[in-house]
Amino acid sequence: MRITQSMLSNNMLRNLSQSYQSMGKYQEQLSTGKKISRPSDDPVVAMKGIDYRTQLSQVQQYQRNMSEVHNWMDNSDSALDKATKAMQRVRELTVQASNDTYEDGQRENVAQEIRQLKEHLGTIANTKVNDKYIFNGTNTTNPPVDMTAEDYVLNTTNTPVKIEVSQGVEMEVNVRPDAVFNDDFFTQLENFADELENGATGDELGAYLGTFDDDINDILSARADLGARMNRMELVEERLSVQEVSATRMMSDNEDAEIEKVITSLKAQESIHRAALGVGSRIIQPTLMDFLR
Repeated sequence: MRITQSMLSNNMLRNLSQSYQSMGKYQEQLSTGKKISRPSDDPVVAMKGIDYRTQLSQVQQYQRNMSEVHNWMDNSDSALDKATKAMQRVRELTVQASNDTYEDGQRENVAQEIRQLKEHLGTIANTKVNDKYIFNGTNTTNPPVDMTAEDYVLNTTNTPVKIEVSQGVEMEVNVRPDAVFNDDFFTQLENFADELENGATGDELGAYLGTFDDDINDILSARADLGARMNRMELVEERLSVQEVSATRMMSDNEDAEIEKVITSLKAQESIHRAALGVGSRIIQPTLMDFLR
């Protein structure tokens, strides 16, 4: 086959174009810090990148879910702490009032404080966080206690609230209302206040101690159960943090360019390109005009 001048020129231009493309690729890697900028650059890297990003996105979503878990549990624990203190005060007043040396006026004062504590406990039962009632199961739009009724009627739902914290793992985040505020919880407080005002004996008043002790134990048990779940939540958080670091590292190893290697390759390609330009300048053969000068 006869090699013509045009063939040499076209080959030179094609090779120079490829050299420019190579330098452009390395310069783009330096500016972006990534191995590829489009899937066609390396389909394998692109597909792995999608998988790693999906995994990282899932982990980050679970971490956002953990924030909601914190919100439920922290506020529930705080509310139970206040309920415990209120019931301990009720018990103190019960011990004091069961002393037959208390006069009618003193008992009436105790009855008034008992009713104030009852109202306080009703407010705790109706604790609302982010516009959700946290002591009414999944029925977060309605209060569990009707405080307009004299004995504070309970309208509770015991369906647990669960939030997914890992692949296929759901955690119960609420305190079930029946574990703390049973059907007789507020009724007993009101009955005790009535007994104080109606002149009950010390023994009759002292009989309420067992009831209030049971209520306190119920609150403490619910809080202990909540505490166990909070400890588990911390373990899940630690595992999610490890998974996030692992997924980020795998994604980085897959996509991030090795800057030292890219710089070396770019310098080498620039040298090759200069050599190609030098060789290409010699391809154009002398013409008749060169001899007429």
